[in-house]
Amino acid sequence: MYIRRTNTRSRKSGDSYFTYRLVESVRVDKAVKQRTLLNLGRHFDLPETEWPSLALRIEDLLHGQKLLPNSGYSEQLETLAQRYAAQLITRNEGDEITGENNKSDTTDRFQEVDLSTLEQIRPRTVGVEHAALSMIRELELDKRLAEFGFTKPQIAAALGNIIGRIAAPASELATYSWLQNKSALGELIGYDYEGMDLQLLYRSADNLLKNRGSLEAHLFGSAKKMFCFSETITLYDLTNTYFEGACIDNSKAKRGKSKEKRSDCPLVTLGLVLDMSGFPKRSKMFSGNVSEGTTLKEMLEGLGALPGATVVMDAGIATEANLSWLKQNNHQYVVVSRRQDRQFDPEKSIEVKTASGATIQVQRVEDEANKEVFLYCYSAARAEKDKAIDTTKFEKFEAALQNLAAGLAKKGGTKIPEKIFERIGRAKGRYPRAAQHYSINIIQDSTKENVISISWTRDPKAGSSACLPGVYCLRTTHMDFNEDKLWHIYTMLTNLESVFRSLKTDLGLRPVYHQIERRVEGHLFISVLAYYVVHTLRMKLKTKGIVDCWETIRSALSNQVRITATLQSRDGRTVHIRKASRPEPHQQKICSALELSANPGGTQQAVI
Repeated sequence: MYIRRTNTRSRKSGDSYFTYRLVESVRVDKAVKQRTLLNLGRHFDLPETEWPSLALRIEDLLHGQKLLPNSGYSEQLETLAQRYAAQLITRNEGDEITGENNKSDTTDRFQEVDLSTLEQIRPRTVGVEHAALSMIRELELDKRLAEFGFTKPQIAAALGNIIGRIAAPASELATYSWLQNKSALGELIGYDYEGMDLQLLYRSADNLLKNRGSLEAHLFGSAKKMFCFSETITLYDLTNTYFEGACIDNSKAKRGKSKEKRSDCPLVTLGLVLDMSGFPKRSKMFSGNVSEGTTLKEMLEGLGALPGATVVMDAGIATEANLSWLKQNNHQYVVVSRRQDRQFDPEKSIEVKTASGATIQVQRVEDEANKEVFLYCYSAARAEKDKAIDTTKFEKFEAALQNLAAGLAKKGGTKIPEKIFERIGRAKGRYPRAAQHYSINIIQDSTKENVISISWTRDPKAGSSACLPGVYCLRTTHMDFNEDKLWHIYTMLTNLESVFRSLKTDLGLRPVYHQIERRVEGHLFISVLAYYVVHTLRMKLKTKGIVDCWETIRSALSNQVRITATLQSRDGRTVHIRKASRPEPHQQKICSALELSANPGGTQQAVI
């Protein structure tokens, strides 16, 4: 074997460049000819002085020779040798790879081998990748990318990004390392990730983002066809994620209230519109400080929702302006009311059962003038939670006031009225839930230069959680629905909360390391695409009675690997067999439910 450099000219531009190939000399009849074993591409950057050593090391690996101590091979050379030898074993199955006269018969199932020479090399995970790839093919996402004009390397990069986010959620840089060193995804799709440039992975996110609308429409349509659900209810909510870095060049990276309590970092907001089945219909990135109520119209316009479709959303988005817009566009809604005046009369309520068997009491109040229904719901479990939260907030707010009052009697303590008012305001801002229930009296001396006493009284505000713990209000235009149906429609918001939780904890939405706006948006969109695949997989498993969360499923599949076993035969040849490990019982259960092969990638055998 040896490396050959060839001068080639581009057909399009006419520019000349070099390509590199791994070739060997073989005797054909009475002539000696050169045969190309591998095309090493244009970007083969190993120094020319190391080419003979690389060819020699590849031959050693093909014949099962271990790396000798003090061999002097560089790390780059050894990495390339391992990569090219693996490609020769898997891509030349059944062929004569070397120039020896005795051809290997790989169809022979029996070989006499020396068991002491057994080596197991290049373990690569395959279980999660196999399951995710099968879902992508069922959704026909790969075919859709080809229709958009994606080349084979671009499709491979896109699938690498999406499946990497599913199997090993992290940044694109970490995904690049995972694809090259840990995953067998390349073997499943016939692509060499070890030769892929990092920039191709980044640019694939840009390409996916350019086709976001068409991809979301395709995936939602495929899921709708696959599971036969109807579009009757639309869920809408927002979440945010934080950056590592200043993001000074990103116009959407803004300070705001972080849902991960990382308000010390710049944020961006992700809005999602979902069907009641849990499949996203549309996603969009907003600024980190966006007002939630201003995003609804932009997200729902153009979706083509059916007349009378019901929109379900939380209180932060349910502004009067948004509700009026929904009515004007013939939408129904079930929302968490923003009204602060709660009411609840147990004598006028009925009981509703939750999915877990708990009891919720619901009081129905109709507003005929505005054609709305208000449901005042009482939950004993929520009442205990409200009481515990209020007690803690009351104690902390009173402790802050007590510290101020105690300082008045201390030498050097704060007594200046402006400072006292400032600190009280700060305490109110920190504990607004408690502060609304207190009346604070401040007495100053005759000169108005010092405060001499601070006192307070607690008077729970009517309609608040302090007066009616465990009570919350739902608001809807569905006057013909009964209490049980309305309450269960509202509980669909918990499905949306689980989507955001999955995006952030299971699918690598946070944190974001990119600084450029389009790359940030691409990072978020990859997580959304990953969620489509995961949700499809989980929906199929639920039909077979498997209701585990994605983290549990991923953990179960993650230890199935493809590995190459190498042994020396009695006649001096080397046997290479590459296949996946046998699924364990919990893995086999998932594979059977998804109708997956127990040996992803198949068995590849070569005798050299």
